[in-house]
Amino acid sequence: MDAEAREVRALEAEIAALQRRCQELPAPGEKPSGVRKSCQKLPQSDSEGWESSKDLRSHLGHLKSELSFLSTLTGFNIRNYSKKIEAVTNTEVTEEGTTKVLQRHRLSGNCNMVTFQLEFQVLEIQTKEKLSSAITDLNIIMEPTEYSELSEFACRAEERRDLLMFFQSLHFFVEWYEYRKHTFKHFKEKYPDTVHLPEGACSHCMEIHSTSRPGFELVVVWRIQINEEGKVSPKLDLLTKVPQRALVLDKNRVIETAPSSFQTLLGVLGIEAALDSLIKLLCVGNN
Repeated sequence: MDAEAREVRALEAEIAALQRRCQELPAPGEKPSGVRKSCQKLPQSDSEGWESSKDLRSHLGHLKSELSFLSTLTGFNIRNYSKKIEAVTNTEVTEEGTTKVLQRHRLSGNCNMVTFQLEFQVLEIQTKEKLSSAITDLNIIMEPTEYSELSEFACRAEERRDLLMFFQSLHFFVEWYEYRKHTFKHFKEKYPDTVHLPEGACSHCMEIHSTSRPGFELVVVWRIQINEEGKVSPKLDLLTKVPQRALVLDKNRVIETAPSSFQTLLGVLGIEAALDSLIKLLCVGNN
């Protein structure tokens, strides 16, 4: 019974963390208000006063269902969450009736392929008029570390102590990552002899080879950028690899201007249509 009660309390803590996350971040294709309304419909749980083991197991199953729903909605899977309120010696009651309490939080989980651990402190200040809180310390550990954009971004989030920016930006980074992976996979399957992914399914670049013109190759480099404010956006560039003789014969500077022309194509057609047009252009001489 005690073990089940502990599991209930742990699940309730995880659900509370995801509910806060859910209210802050809109789900793909849904307005923020809609997400908040979905989360508000979830009942608030109380683990005290269960009369039987059967009631406790039923409540436990309900909590697991809520946790699964919130994980699907936000894209985040919270594995562990704990909160510790500092000892009484760290709680200050001032003459003006202001109470200050320092909380220490630990959170670990993942968003798709990215695993993270968070440790942060929250200072709560209670006055007669209101209750306010502020994050006083934030430490972020992320795995894997091969995503340089995320490493730099995590450092900025730590400096600003901005949890909302961390969760929002990580969510959209993973969305763009998955979109890039699926897009490259689609073109590899559609043009197996022309398209090559040097880094496999998770490649950040796509090579387009001409089978009729040996040595002629185009490379699309697709990066996912996170700016200073945490905004996530794709950055696609075109590189050309052609024999020196082809450059000499290119009197109209088609090869030289290809990267800038590709940017124009992206703006007009969008990513998928622009890539498809680029591949078909190189495949003309292959048929």
